[in-house]
Amino acid sequence: MGTKKVLFFGDFGVDDITALMFSYFDDDTDIIGIVADYGNVSKQTALKTAQYLAKLSKTENIPLIGGAARPLTGEIPVYYPEIHGEQGLGPIVPEGDFPDGNFENFEMIRSLIVTYNYDVTIVNVGRLTSLATAFVLFPNIVGRVKDIFIMGGAFLYPGNVTPVAEANFYGDPAAANLVLTLANKVSIFPLNVTNYAIIPDEIIQELDQFYKETDNQFGQILKPMIDYYTNFYKKSNPEIQGGPLHDLLAFWGAVREEKITYVEKPVKVIVESEYARGQSIADFRPYKTLADYPVHRIAVKFDYGAFVSDFQKIMRKK
Repeated sequence: MGTKKVLFFGDFGVDDITALMFSYFDDDTDIIGIVADYGNVSKQTALKTAQYLAKLSKTENIPLIGGAARPLTGEIPVYYPEIHGEQGLGPIVPEGDFPDGNFENFEMIRSLIVTYNYDVTIVNVGRLTSLATAFVLFPNIVGRVKDIFIMGGAFLYPGNVTPVAEANFYGDPAAANLVLTLANKVSIFPLNVTNYAIIPDEIIQELDQFYKETDNQFGQILKPMIDYYTNFYKKSNPEIQGGPLHDLLAFWGAVREEKITYVEKPVKVIVESEYARGQSIADFRPYKTLADYPVHRIAVKFDYGAFVSDFQKIMRKK
């Protein structure tokens, strides 16, 4: 299969960071660049957290790109420290000073795609503002990448910020709709499947013990983050077994495609509506002729056993 060259777009919450951690441990993945966006935290906080993770994981050679600071709507973003922590790391506050630096380097998105001869998989697990902007600026470049995987939406399924809308699509519905209009056959991981991406507590405990025994400082941030995240979810839903790692599943699905079941349907996102903003719509009618929206792949099922066992195995690799 070979190593996948991944350009990662994230808004640096707990599940984004867990996905990045998985990528650093996984030999089948090569992160060629990271776009740090607003979303769970501010863009500036995301950049500093990204620098902290790079230092901790000794991956400071990976290009870091400053993404969007607010949605295409121009609104002031709302952040979620009660879910992801002030720095996106749960209770962890990075030690040391991380310079603001010059990360206004959006041109690097174009440059990286060309450098790798378009053999690039984009994984976008945050708001879609930066990816939409890249499509507007470099349509003939971004449009030629090998694959695009995104975490977002909810199809015939409840939202998590409104009754019908998921957070990434709701945060910038114009960007989400733009990407799904301009991109070819995006693979979408909606709440329908990502809500079930829960790693059992005993596996997190076992990994934490392993990281302590091997003095892996990078690995030791996993448990405090997941515990913080899970505690939030258990307060609102006492029956839940853990915090769903939405972004980890989307990333895992990008590199373990054979473990995902998809359907191909016409898709659009509602942009302007008092009650339906950010709602993702797919035409599931059993007709020969369906709505004239762009057709994309929607994940509807995944191999949960493989997801958990693969995570456990990969996260012990280094």
